[in-house]
Amino acid sequence: MVDRYRSQSAYSDPGPHAALLNHLPTDIPGLVGVVRNVIVHYYAQGLSFVDERLAEVDSRWVSRILAADRSRHTRPLGAPREPKTRVVGCARDFTLLMVAALRHRSVAARSRIGFAGYFGDAFHYDHVVTEYWNGERWVRVDAQLDPAQADFDTFDVRHFITAAEAWTAHRRNEIDPDNYGADPVGPYRGHRFLLDQVRHELAHRQRDELLLWDEWGALDEDLADWVAERLLAADAGSAEAEQELTDRYTTDPALHPGGRVHCVSPSGLDAWIDL
Repeated sequence: MVDRYRSQSAYSDPGPHAALLNHLPTDIPGLVGVVRNVIVHYYAQGLSFVDERLAEVDSRWVSRILAADRSRHTRPLGAPREPKTRVVGCARDFTLLMVAALRHRSVAARSRIGFAGYFGDAFHYDHVVTEYWNGERWVRVDAQLDPAQADFDTFDVRHFITAAEAWTAHRRNEIDPDNYGADPVGPYRGHRFLLDQVRHELAHRQRDELLLWDEWGALDEDLADWVAERLLAADAGSAEAEQELTDRYTTDPALHPGGRVHCVSPSGLDAWIDL
């Protein structure tokens, strides 16, 4: 199952901009530095964006992310960019560009959906990290964070909580679901948010690296339990669970987005999008 993550997905494919990835650093810290040079978070880095700049959070495909970068820069991706001129995105976009760069070198890489409790308070924020195969195990990398400002190794993140882990802990009454979500005070947290994140985790594992604000299907609690159980088993090395997930995802419209998603974005976009 590792080899399926060595090639680009429809979302990570750089398309006509593939040559930009040819000369990127081959070490993880160097590659993270380039990713952080190209993308800026839409609110977490002290800047604010509006209108067409904020709409960049919906770029969806790496080819479009790189096209946005090219619209303002002609120098290589590693050449310094002022933060306000970087492509506006979120954790998913830092991760997807990192994944694209690794896959470009045939390194198995994928995005993982879950929660981070390491942003400075007790809340567990929804987050996305990169996972790559180092020849022996999957290693998680947080490409969004400045490693110089973190008190842990962002190149080998050990305390990221996957959506399946959080959902399972919630179902066992081991956590407070309202402590997991997009923010501590808004509506995007709790039971329903955890359930939806399980579906997103599965989609990303199946190489459909959808936007975090895409909606589709009709996942219920029983199906979320089924998916989460097999995601955990697959993470533990079960090829059978991995295959069951792939088979069910391919055929079940409650899990697979098909050709359309409903995108409800912080940019203000609220529309059905053809994939």
